[in-house]
Amino acid sequence: MRRLTFLLRPSWLILAAVVAGFAYLCFTVLAPWQLGKNTTTSARNQRIADSVHAAPLDVGTLLSGSTKDTEWRRVTANGSYVPESTLLVRLQHLGSAPAFSVLSAFKLDDGRTVLIDRGLLAAVNGSGTPRVPDAPAGQQHLEGRVRASEGIIDSKPPMTGDGYRQVYSIDTQQESTVMGIPLTPLPTNARGGYLQLDEHQPGAFTPVDLPQLDAGPYLSYGLQWLAFGIMAPLGLGYFVFAEIRARRRERAEAAPTEQPTPTLEARTPGSTPGSPTTPPAPKPPTNEARLASRYGDTRR
Repeated sequence: MRRLTFLLRPSWLILAAVVAGFAYLCFTVLAPWQLGKNTTTSARNQRIADSVHAAPLDVGTLLSGSTKDTEWRRVTANGSYVPESTLLVRLQHLGSAPAFSVLSAFKLDDGRTVLIDRGLLAAVNGSGTPRVPDAPAGQQHLEGRVRASEGIIDSKPPMTGDGYRQVYSIDTQQESTVMGIPLTPLPTNARGGYLQLDEHQPGAFTPVDLPQLDAGPYLSYGLQWLAFGIMAPLGLGYFVFAEIRARRRERAEAAPTEQPTPTLEARTPGSTPGSPTTPPAPKPPTNEARLASRYGDTRR
């Protein structure tokens, strides 16, 4: 056990603590984070794929049901647009160009009002607010998909510019306050959802593209973090083994090979008694001296 006392030196203790902390993070934080994203993305892709072949559901039936996880479900809505309820969402993209999302309130035949994402309009001259045509009046039949609210960006409050009320995210609760209209959230996440129109619907502009059904690199990233968590302790073990092996080799090289010492004074040919003799060759440094020279006096 004495040969392992070098592991009690501060440098080795610090290295062991770093390796243990890194492995702990890999197994409890980093790998679960990426594997969780893979699970969420896979579930989203499955819902989108299922919705492609599913018949649209009336939004009134959806609002009256108990299902909460309804994002990407195809629905229909019958009612009319609420006049002067246009709201723009800033910092959107249409292809690679800046754009605005156009939101409006839609009053259903049963009296409830939902939020409608009518699609994207390109910005004017790079960043200018476009002129938004009014939503069609009268009774309308709409088809679209349920989308979950994005939440509120606290650092970017709603504003008014170029004659339009503008926000930075699509959130049913926030838009209800800005419009001054009691909107009924569609059942999705905790903040509720809204209806995103399909192409060629009354009052629709360029629709937002559906996400590509690709699980992404999250699974491979999660497995990589698990591998790193295993490799880090193995690497530490290798360095400990290499240090022990190096110490054994030095001890073997420093082992003394002593020869019998003659009792009589050695003389060279032609020398006379009492004449100076050649001093003996210096002894090779001991193992302790080598270790002290390599690691300093604090080496155990």
